[in-house]
Amino acid sequence: MQFIDFLIDFLEKNKVDVLLPIGYLTTVAISKYKDELLNYTKVPVADYQSMQIASDKYQTMKLARTLGIPTPLEYNSIEDVNAYPVVAKGIYESGRVRYINSAEELNQLSLSDHILQEYIPGEGFGFYALFNKGEERAIFMHKRMREYPVTGGASTAARSTYDPELRDLGLTLLKALDWHGVAMVEFKKDSRDGKYKLMEINPKFWGSLDLSIASGVDFPYLDVMMALEGDIQPIFDYDRDVKFRWPFPDDTLHVLANPGSSKNVIKELFDKTAKSNIELDDIKPNLLQLYQTGISIIGRIRNGDLKYPHGKPETGV
Repeated sequence: MQFIDFLIDFLEKNKVDVLLPIGYLTTVAISKYKDELLNYTKVPVADYQSMQIASDKYQTMKLARTLGIPTPLEYNSIEDVNAYPVVAKGIYESGRVRYINSAEELNQLSLSDHILQEYIPGEGFGFYALFNKGEERAIFMHKRMREYPVTGGASTAARSTYDPELRDLGLTLLKALDWHGVAMVEFKKDSRDGKYKLMEINPKFWGSLDLSIASGVDFPYLDVMMALEGDIQPIFDYDRDVKFRWPFPDDTLHVLANPGSSKNVIKELFDKTAKSNIELDDIKPNLLQLYQTGISIIGRIRNGDLKYPHGKPETGV
């Protein structure tokens, strides 16, 4: 509440046309107090009832199942688990993931703040969207080329793609939430049956935003213009097969964890269609990233979690 009090005080004293949250915690907090904040500025985020469902993996999966959207098999208790590996995920936000390969490992885990699911093998895909009061105004899709951790994590290299099936699944879920503002719906395409399985909703701006902008869909700009003008012309088309890399620290960590991928990374250095967030005209941020990459590598080596920070799923294949 102190944050919101500070924010309201700031808005009372300063003219702010649009309040655009970026991080997870600020987005959820601003959604909760959206009605109060609308007295001072425009706030293009989802209503709190929808935000609560989107930011809670239990509620997200429950809604998806009622809509016929494929989801991983979910275990309600440790006793229900009859096959390994399984995945323990933090109920809220991304990143808190642990792969579990045995009952002994599972018994050491507290399920009070985790959701327990079957492990889905396959490639990662994302459906991005900007919604205006339940209606889509911009869409985008990407496929992960590389990620870190290599067992499943944030994109370190990705390319723009388009699949009507992926589009329909993402739209169905966000329309059911009467969504407003931006969101990313994350899927894995199950290599066993070829079906997209829902992983989570990211109810805010996403880490791979650079790729959508490079492909012709500038979500932050569109979000602001929608808030200011009340609506925008829909953008449902964009450049396909645009590649984007995030070398520091993301792709560097991927290569160190999976040296076999270095061949593709080197090829992309000479691929004029492959873009990155390295800006030679403004190199200082990249130099800072390079320094931070070194610190991160040293820390992960010391902790012994450079290669598999979330554990390694033992699939037997």
